[in-house]
Amino acid sequence: MLALLASVAGLAISVYLTVVHFSTIPLACPANAIVNCEQVLTSRYAVIAGSALPTSAAGIVWFTISGGLALFRLRRALLAWASIGLVTALFLVYVEIVQLGAVCIWCTAAHAMVLLIFLVALTRSEGDRVST
Repeated sequence: MLALLASVAGLAISVYLTVVHFSTIPLACPANAIVNCEQVLTSRYAVIAGSALPTSAAGIVWFTISGGLALFRLRRALLAWASIGLVTALFLVYVEIVQLGAVCIWCTAAHAMVLLIFLVALTRSEGDRVST
């Protein structure tokens, strides 16, 4: 249930960021020396390479699949999927901190949902191994 809720939260964040990307809606995010969503979301890393699609669109797909795997209790598949998501999120955190020198709180919230889904999937997977 927790992985499903985290998927819904991550999906909502991803949809919001995608809508902001394609519209004139102002981004709700403070801007200071470290937290600067605008800087992150207008960087070359904010779109999927070679396209006009924002990375948040990939987040929509990722969280939708995560939610489906959690809903149908496909634990091993969710762990594998969450592992891919975690590696991607860690790369994006690296990009924010090292390459851009700015952090987007919306992105951080989505990354936290990925981590939560991974940890839930990992603990459920470990529980399967212990009980068998």
